[in-house]
Amino acid sequence: MVRMRLGGFVRTARAVPPLVAGLVALVVLHGGAGAEAAEAYGVSAVVLFPILAWQTKLLLDTEPDTQRRLVAVAAGRRSEFVGGLLAAGVVGVALIPLALAVPWLVGGVTAPVRAGELGVGLAIGLWAHLLALPAAVGLGALASRAAVTSPLYGVVILVCGVVGVFVFGLRDSVVPWLVPPVLAVARASAAGPTGAEIALLTGHALLWSAVAIAGYAGLRRRRA
Repeated sequence: MVRMRLGGFVRTARAVPPLVAGLVALVVLHGGAGAEAAEAYGVSAVVLFPILAWQTKLLLDTEPDTQRRLVAVAAGRRSEFVGGLLAAGVVGVALIPLALAVPWLVGGVTAPVRAGELGVGLAIGLWAHLLALPAAVGLGALASRAAVTSPLYGVVILVCGVVGVFVFGLRDSVVPWLVPPVLAVARASAAGPTGAEIALLTGHALLWSAVAIAGYAGLRRRRA
């Protein structure tokens, strides 16, 4: 199921726009910036979040509605549902190595002064991107054609979700729990996250992602 979704996504060239957009955004963001690795990667995760959500929507929208229903009948609704999300996750994971490598290629990361700083920076960067990914997949799924009745509604959900992340994720927000902690993770990455911060932000991101995916499942059932 995952292989079929990925094959259709690549063959229709829908994989190209998010890839190009991600590369351009990373190059523009990090070109000659010279930040520390952890700080640079935290910001990269923020910039890639809307691209990952958009990519998820494109992947889930690749398959026509009729074909999706036939696959659900043949393979089971659960397999079709999980296969789409896993395919979106695989495509998102494929972008993470690029997000970790591009800042170095364009001079966006300064060379570490002390031994071990590079490893810590890479670990924090990987953590930041892996937390952003499931939330982006959840948002993109909510905006997909399988969940909403109109392409316009999908665009509205996607745009409002991304804007909400940047508005409600600000430091002084009174309702930061409404959105995934993408900005909070970036702030923690720049300052050096403590163990408690890592646990709290990880739990927040995973819980938000689970709620978004549950909402996606509920919307799909209403459309079935």
